Amino acid sequence: MAKEKKQKQTARDKQKLIVPHDGMVITENVTLAPGQYFLPRGLEIAAHNVTVDGTGVLLIGAARTGTGVRINKRKNVTLRGLSLAYYYHGVHAEQCAGLTLEGLTITATQDIPSDTIFLEVWLTAATTYGGAICLNGVRDALVADNNLEHNMNGLLTYDCQTLRVLRNKVNYCSGYGIHLFGTCDSVFEDNAADYCCRYNVRNTELGTKRTGHMGADATGFLILSGSHRNIFRRNYARMGGDGFFLAGLSNKGLSMGANDNLFEDNDGSLSPNIAFESTFSRGNIFRNNLANNCNYGFWLGFSSDNTIENNRIVGNRQAGIAVENGSGMLVRGNTFHGNGHGILLWSSVYDKKAHKKYPEATTSHHWQITKNIFQRNTKAIRIALSQDHGIRPLPAERSELIKVRPHHHEIVENNIQDNRLGIDLSGVDKTRITGNILHHNPEANVRQDDCRDVEILTNLGAAGAYLA
Repeated sequence: MAKEKKQKQTARDKQKLIVPHDGMVITENVTLAPGQYFLPRGLEIAAHNVTVDGTGVLLIGAARTGTGVRINKRKNVTLRGLSLAYYYHGVHAEQCAGLTLEGLTITATQDIPSDTIFLEVWLTAATTYGGAICLNGVRDALVADNNLEHNMNGLLTYDCQTLRVLRNKVNYCSGYGIHLFGTCDSVFEDNAADYCCRYNVRNTELGTKRTGHMGADATGFLILSGSHRNIFRRNYARMGGDGFFLAGLSNKGLSMGANDNLFEDNDGSLSPNIAFESTFSRGNIFRNNLANNCNYGFWLGFSSDNTIENNRIVGNRQAGIAVENGSGMLVRGNTFHGNGHGILLWSSVYDKKAHKKYPEATTSHHWQITKNIFQRNTKAIRIALSQDHGIRPLPAERSELIKVRPHHHEIVENNIQDNRLGIDLSGVDKTRITGNILHHNPEANVRQDDCRDVEILTNLGAAGAYLA
């Protein structure tokens, strides 16, 4: 009986082998006839519970305009095996549920020419850049095993829920490999988003005067505008403008943090800028990631209540972790090796709107730094008042705006050896340094300047002696 049913199904599938035509509307299960087709107006899937198999089919658009496949307000649609090129968006789905996109190959969609603009990350769904796949208001979708390389953007998601984005290739994008704008409660695992970078020329003269910015807000993963409670696991985002970029304060000064996300076992290394940037956001967890050989491993300015745990943070030019006005952070079990600074914390000033929306971000306070290894950094830990990027004093007119000194830092049970300087405190209050191994940091194990109520207790120094 089962064999007979399968034979009937196979016969029906063969009957639906069709040649696609431009602007075709599909309302039932079909298998497209293999071949290459010039379809500037693409296809539309216009019914629920439809499967379209495009294995061996290439749809070609005109001058990177239009959409290859449109799916609007449909449930339980599956699109698999299809190849598309030279559209604005390869696939565009809006207000769909139960969508499956798998085994697609999409390339050469709309792109902004290289060496031109600094990207605008806050574009809406109505004004978005081009890309391989664009999802708007989609929930309960599977996006798996697709090749979305060599586009400006691989996967764009707006206001989506409960997506599963698995094993996709989005390398070599000049904008964003994978993008989240108001996308929540989703899982992103085993995706490759390497080499997502661009260059913004700021001085067009050739020779030594030709200058610009490498990165220009291109990134492997862009996560913003209330993208909460997502899981990012075992993804690659190396050699991008940034690896992972979370932005929580919009270009109009609106509070739009990306909160309570988990980043685990990812690699954001080798960026000219930052492996993991997360600003004006709270409650994110960064665990077991690689953040190596960038300008900064982690930049978490004006964020709060994050956990940075068991990461490997090696060879970053400026700092492994750099945070201005961050609070309530737990930094535990990380390895900091060969960075300019292992951890660099400071108080600064931002605009008044930001301080009103993030009142906890008045200064650096209530950090717990424990059980980390710091070796061969220029400075293992630096915490300072009134700084620009943590390394130079603010001008007097800006420094006077800072009303709260850094306070309540716990530096406990860390292994701090063979750095140029161990712990450097400037203008810091109510901080406790205890139970650490502080050894062979030749400039100083602990250096203080203008500090109040700093406790230095039972730290183990050279030859097993305790440092008081």
